[in-house]
This record gives sequence, structure tokens and C-alpha cells, in this order.
Amino acid sequence: MAQSVADANISLVTEAFDTLFNKRDYDKAEAFWSPDYIQHSAHIAPGREGLFALIKGSPANLRYESGLVLANESFVMLHGRFSGTGLPRNWIAADIVRVAGGRLVEHWDVLQDEATQAESLSGRPMFGKVFLA
Repeated sequence: MAQSVADANISLVTEAFDTLFNKRDYDKAEAFWSPDYIQHSAHIAPGREGLFALIKGSPANLRYESGLVLANESFVMLHGRFSGTGLPRNWIAADIVRVAGGRLVEHWDVLQDEATQAESLSGRPMFGKVFLA
């Protein structure tokens, strides 16, 4: 059975995130991100170069964990956790990526510091099934 466009884009984006954020294979990551990549995130400099520079300047133990992933034909949304950022708290992120021509061409995100169990009024973790801290 043929893979749907949405499923193919999910595979593409999750592999791209793993390649850049976890493996830090910049040469391979260039194949995933368009040279004309548009960055809407307020904390990342423009383009693919800005994103790669951010990761190159991040601590070696930076990690990205993907949770829920949703897609339609052109857009993929990931709910994930960035840990090892060098900041006091992990980030919980909703990343939205537009895919065109088999490449990541545009990105938006919403970031929030991960709450501890004592801070969670719902008593539930923001990501996964257990609190890390």
C-alpha cells in the first residue's frame, strides 16, 4: 500500500529533527532543510543557517524527543521536548513545519518551560506520562 503524503511528511520531518537535534549530522541535515528555509521563531536567526548555527552553539547533550505528530498534506505539527538546552528548564514545544518538494521549507513554534509536578495544577505532565523533575 502506498504511503500517504501526510505519512511521508511525518517520516521526513521526524527524521530531519532527529538528524539535526540528536545526531548533529549537519551535512545530512542540509538535505532535509531547504536553502530558502523561512524561520518564524523569535529565538532563531533567519534561514537554515540560523537554525544550524543555533544547534552548533547548543550544549552537546541537547536532545529532542517527539511525542504526538499530526499532519495534513503540507504541514506537520510535532509536540516534543527539548532537553539539555543549558537552560534551567526543558522546553515543551509545538513545532509546525511546512513541507514542499520533499524538504522543510517553513517553521513556526510555540515554546513553554516544562512544569514540575508541584507546579502542575492538573497533576499531569506536559509531555509523556511521567514528570522528569
